[in-house]
Amino acid sequence: MAYSIDALTEDCYPGTTCLINKLGIQDEEKLAETEAAIVLGKASLLDQQPMAGAFDFAHYKSIHHFLFCDLYNWAGQIRTIKISKKGTVFVPAAEIPSCADACFSRLATFTDEGLSHQEFIEAIADFYNTINMLHPFREGNGRTQRLFFTQWIRHLGYEFDLSDVDPDEFMIATIYAAQGVMDPLIEFFAQKLQGPTMGLDMTFR
Repeated sequence: MAYSIDALTEDCYPGTTCLINKLGIQDEEKLAETEAAIVLGKASLLDQQPMAGAFDFAHYKSIHHFLFCDLYNWAGQIRTIKISKKGTVFVPAAEIPSCADACFSRLATFTDEGLSHQEFIEAIADFYNTINMLHPFREGNGRTQRLFFTQWIRHLGYEFDLSDVDPDEFMIATIYAAQGVMDPLIEFFAQKLQGPTMGLDMTFR
């Protein structure tokens, strides 16, 4: 929860930086542990039974809601404050709806038809960076994005596995991408994308 925001205690218990939550936990470390356990279980369920959707912004918000609805009243809702992290300033809250609609509309109709493998990888990395810059939620952006992209890439007919990812390496790649240096993120996707998959049942349940 290491975000820098325009009001550090926004949505937090008075005198703390612990997010107000449905479980009434007022210790930030305990909340982080509880959150991690709950979200891991729900993410595992979605990995086995992907959520039906059109891979649009509504679909994205539904995934966030499913992951975090047991903890936060604002699960699945767009943030209302400015946030930044490790020097990256994300899209202003007021601009999220229009930016998200433009990005997700393009993503929902994307196909690898006519693209070389390298062009496909570069397009995926570009989408990932664009959505990362949105960071539309108060908390839980990275986990939502990784799960959404795993399901979307599989929907395109490729396999994408983040189970053995070095989180620090991945984070560094996204930081570079936010600064306009896309090579590390492109290389990351080049290593992790496999396929196209053959005979894989991608029917949503």
